[in-house]
Amino acid sequence: QLDTTNILFICGGAFIGLEKVVEKRFRNKSLGFQADIKTNKQRHIESINNLEPEDLIHYGLIPEFVGRLPVIGTLRELDEGALLTILTEPKNALIKQYQKKFEFDNINLKFTDAALQAIAHEAHKRKVGARGLMMILEEILLDSMYHLPSEKSVNEIVITKEMIERKAP
Repeated sequence: QLDTTNILFICGGAFIGLEKVVEKRFRNKSLGFQADIKTNKQRHIESINNLEPEDLIHYGLIPEFVGRLPVIGTLRELDEGALLTILTEPKNALIKQYQKKFEFDNINLKFTDAALQAIAHEAHKRKVGARGLMMILEEILLDSMYHLPSEKSVNEIVITKEMIERKAP
């Protein structure tokens, strides 16, 4: 829980390209054997972690607005482990929601551990975050949700890794 009585507003967004503004402050122009060489991902993480209000101004936000942001916090991209946790652990996890939908039609929906890993991997690969998990589940289960309730002989569906990777029925 977060007490919002003293919070005027929260500003959030993707701020595409902000890391390039921060990198300009830290640009290392050294060459040779003593140069500190970093990958693009390392530079991106380092620049976002060193964000200052002046970077927001250089990015294009007006100083009066930036001055009203006393605390600046940055977030990083979700990794596959976090996506898997979002998929399975919360009280209203996506997997539980879909299982409940199928229960209404007396169909038991199961996912193999490899399938859950494949869903998280696919969402991470597409760079769609937690919202992408539902998109991937919809792609896989949409036909089943509409066709299987009329099939009285089906009482269980098992989703496997192959179904996720090949989008096989």
